[in-house]
Amino acid sequence: MPDAPPRLEPFTPRTEPAALDDLRARLRATRWPDAPEEAGWSLGTDLAYLRELVAYWADGFDWPAQEAALARLPRFRARIGGLGIHFVHARAAAPAGPVLPLVLSHGWPDSFWRYTKVIPLLTDPGAHGADPADAFDVVVPDIPGYGYSDRPTGPPLDSIAVAGLWAELMSVLGYSRFGAAGGDLGSHVTRYLGLDHPGRVVAVHRTDAGLPVFTGDPADLTPEERAWFERVAAWGAAEGAYAAMHRTKPQTAAFGLTDSPAGLAAWIVEKLRAWSDCDGDVERRFTKDEILTNVTLYWLTGTIGSSMRMYHANAAIPPAQHARRVEVPSGFSLFQGDVVRPPRAWLERTTNVVYVAEPARGGHFAPFEEPELYAEELRAFFRPYRAAAG
Repeated sequence: MPDAPPRLEPFTPRTEPAALDDLRARLRATRWPDAPEEAGWSLGTDLAYLRELVAYWADGFDWPAQEAALARLPRFRARIGGLGIHFVHARAAAPAGPVLPLVLSHGWPDSFWRYTKVIPLLTDPGAHGADPADAFDVVVPDIPGYGYSDRPTGPPLDSIAVAGLWAELMSVLGYSRFGAAGGDLGSHVTRYLGLDHPGRVVAVHRTDAGLPVFTGDPADLTPEERAWFERVAAWGAAEGAYAAMHRTKPQTAAFGLTDSPAGLAAWIVEKLRAWSDCDGDVERRFTKDEILTNVTLYWLTGTIGSSMRMYHANAAIPPAQHARRVEVPSGFSLFQGDVVRPPRAWLERTTNVVYVAEPARGGHFAPFEEPELYAEELRAFFRPYRAAAG
């Protein structure tokens, strides 16, 4: 007999009070490092800001309220590829035409959290001042090793493997054709969905092109591409220490970050500040409650180590994979506050690019920073491809 299809189990986690008591005790017992006077954020996470954030986490942050808010999303778990995968599956509300299924892939350091603000804007555009004909069925999975998905017990999965899981998940949900979108690591996953499942994916949308890998003759690059490569190298030298650790020795960092909630918050909040369009003030883009919801998800699921190990897996992807060109229609929304924004010439070299926009606000976490702008970008890009998924 054929294998039974995976069962979709509604998922509503409930955190035990003892886990929160332990978290608060650890926060209150934090052993703080010293810092040079006036260091601010110049050497990494600012000591004064983290003390303030940790004090609020211990005595002001209401995780049960945040957990209840997340529970209002239609969330499920299913066994896909031998792993329990957690995902949001929100269907279009009152659609006025063909509904396009859309799988959204997150990055690091986040989870399905990245898309929580934008989901209702995509499923019910009519309720938010947009055209009801632009409604999507939205699927937001947690990558294995992130959030509430299982942590792989064997070798970590790379972006190619995750793209295969998402294609299988969309089949389980009954979608033969669909759109795909993502940023950060989710941009890689989205790229491989387009590369390896072109018969399934009608179009792909990304907020970045990843860090460039080029195996050809550098003389073939345009001046704009060469200048971009130089900017990327400079950014890596100044900002890339975290990624080098993730790629090479993630397990070493995992001990401290899994044991110390203050250390975990420092590792994550510095990236929220550095990569967002916040002009140096992280709370211009993320409230303390929003920051701590993301960090608490990592803490309670114990996934900081497993999330970092995906960098190690991706570093082993063969160069030939990076040289492949995405031929399905590709769109890019390059938000002004993002890091290492690619030139048009690189997008044309590596993809069948049909759409490039440069929204004036928002950074690396655009779906969370600017959900309305991000939703507008997805509606505009995918509009011509709705009928193809019917």
